[in-house]
Amino acid sequence: MGRHREFDVDTALDAVTCVFWRKGYEGASYSDLTEATGVERPALYSAFGNKEAMFGKALARYYDRYLDYIPEALALATSRDVAAHILKHAVDLNTRFTEHRGCFLINGMLAGPDTAEPIRQMLIDARADGERQIRERFERAKAEGDLPESADPATLAMFLMTVLHGIAVQAKAGFAREALAAVAAQALLSWPTAPTRTS
Repeated sequence: MGRHREFDVDTALDAVTCVFWRKGYEGASYSDLTEATGVERPALYSAFGNKEAMFGKALARYYDRYLDYIPEALALATSRDVAAHILKHAVDLNTRFTEHRGCFLINGMLAGPDTAEPIRQMLIDARADGERQIRERFERAKAEGDLPESADPATLAMFLMTVLHGIAVQAKAGFAREALAAVAAQALLSWPTAPTRTS
């Protein structure tokens, strides 16, 4: 008869998430994971599966716990409001925790060995899904007359994602929150607006 787990799975998953957030997939060793959770390797395997499965669960946890501002943003009235809300909260999240600055999706893996290709693809897919949601929101904004006819929703979504990724990289490098907030404000200065309708 197997022993009951003697640790809180949610607490352990939070610790695993923080390790991957700080060190990325390749940089996080099993020693890092066991030390952070206080759980031995066999018990971690039993609770979460292998390292790849553990990373997948950590990625889902990151979305659940930290990216709730994305659906909030997508429900706002204008495309500029959407972009401003996402940028503001991304700057906050990327600089909030001194021990794991930056973005989980960016820190997770920019490059790695062929054996880690499934992880790289997992993160590419996650970022692509986020960009798709934003693009679809901007397509609706254009259809509603919130964006000018010349605006390209796909390019705007890619522009916003590129700025977000840059902010994440600079946050990881130690840039101050105020400097990154200024970058976000600069990006918004170029946001296209539809001409004001006159009666």
